[in-house]
Amino acid sequence: MPKKRSADFSPNKKDLNPIEIASRDEIAALQLRRMKWSLKHAYENVPHYKKSFDAAGVHPDDLKQLSDLAKFPFTAKDDLRANYPYGMFAVPMDKVVRIHASSGTTGKPTVVGYTKNDIDTWASVMARSIRASGGETQAGGDGPIRKS
Repeated sequence: MPKKRSADFSPNKKDLNPIEIASRDEIAALQLRRMKWSLKHAYENVPHYKKSFDAAGVHPDDLKQLSDLAKFPFTAKDDLRANYPYGMFAVPMDKVVRIHASSGTTGKPTVVGYTKNDIDTWASVMARSIRASGGETQAGGDGPIRKS
């Protein structure tokens, strides 16, 4: 009896975003560029991070390679609680379009704010994840659908 082959649900490479087929070096370069931006943005817009980085003797410009991230202080849940509710937001409140919060069962709730760009990025990441697991794009639409 011949062996039955599984269907190949791999997406066509031409249909993928460049980052989805990037080399490890390309991914690392993108991560470094984005992390530099994030550290600078946090340092310039969130008093907690400026104080925390300064106390640790680091500045966003000190990130020269990804391994330098180990020099920067971590954000702990106590930091979120100490800056409750919106003290860790790095954008003005009029740019926040959605807020999620924990229930606060072990202390103050943890509050996270999202901008329109954050929501759009999340939607794109979820659509790419669905496609990576075999979902397809609806004809004439951008959203993924379940493969039957």
